[in-house]
This record gives sequence, C-alpha cells and structure tokens, in this order.
Amino acid sequence: MELHTVVRYQIYQIIKFTFKLLYRVVNIVPHRGLFVGRFQPFHLGHLATIKFALKSVEQLVIVVGSADRSHELRNPFTAGERIEMIRSSFDDDNEIEISRIFIIPVPDTNVHALWASQINLLVPRYEIVFSNDPLTSILFSERGIRVVRAQLHNRRLFSATEIRSRIVKDESWKRLVTKGTLKVIEEVEGIKRIKALSTSKTKSHFNP
Repeated sequence: MELHTVVRYQIYQIIKFTFKLLYRVVNIVPHRGLFVGRFQPFHLGHLATIKFALKSVEQLVIVVGSADRSHELRNPFTAGERIEMIRSSFDDDNEIEISRIFIIPVPDTNVHALWASQINLLVPRYEIVFSNDPLTSILFSERGIRVVRAQLHNRRLFSATEIRSRIVKDESWKRLVTKGTLKVIEEVEGIKRIKALSTSKTKSHFNP
C-alpha cells in the first residue's frame, strides 16, 4: 500500500512538472528583461514598473543610466546613491525577490545609436525591454528587441522631474518616493544639494 502511494505521488509530480513545462513553452515566458532609468530619484512609479516587469520575466536587469552624471539639477545623485535607493526600497518590500534582480550602472554616450550597444556590453543577455521612454523604445526596437510599455498610473505625478521640482519649491513630495529612497536622500542631504544646484550659476563640468 505504501509503495502504491509513493508511485502515485511520483506520477503526480511528473505530470505537474510536465504541465508547468508546457505552460512555459506555450506562453513563451522570457527568461530575462531589461528596465532602464536614471532614477533621479527612485520613486513609486519606478517600483510599480519593476513589479509589473517581474510578472513577465524570471529575472530583471535594472540599468542605472547616466551613471557618470551627478551633482547637476537634472542628475543630482550619484550612481552609488541611486543604487542604494533601489536596494533599500527592495529591502522594505516583501513582493520583490532581490535574487531575481541585477542592478548595473551604465554611463552615457554622446551617440544615441551606440548607447544600446554599450548596454549590451555591460549587462547579462536579455530578451525583452520594459520602457515608456520613446527614444529608448526606438533604439531597442531597431535592434529587433521586443519593447513593452509598462502600465503607469499618473505618470505626470510619479515623475523624477516633478519630485525634484517639488523639492526646490518646498512642496509635498515624500509620498511619491519609497521609504528607502527617502532614507538615502536624507542621509546624503539630497534636499540641500538639489536646492543648491537650482540656485547655482555654476554649470556642469561637462559644459564649462
């Protein structure tokens, strides 16, 4: 009787595995996806996009773009600070499996057509890109990569540009970012930095 039960259980496991395999083949679940952003700063809209992407892929590569830019009004935070924001945000969210995510900083190039190629040199292989940015979508689509628009709610509000503007104007902004992002901004005195950059007449060292 016990042997019969064991055999039935083994058959059940084989059938279960077979159906899971067939489901993957039929639905063609991509193994790895790519999500590119500057994350200046990382906010709840970014977090929602990442959760959306993780429902469609097994692993997600998060590219921290403009990694070489910082201490500018449009790019106030360093790549390291932005990575801290992202990781800290994941630590506070039980829905995110960090083991499924790569976070990789990528510097800018002065030639848009070369940018996607540079990303391919620096990140693991991927099959799909998640983006709402028109230029990013065009660059990857032209390379034959499938691009999926993420479902964003109130994109005007959940915008890094909007958040930086609100910081400068002393308007409410903290509810638009994650607790992890807020923690990092406060630790690096990001509010003071953004306000100083908004009033400074000193241009970026890239544009003397």
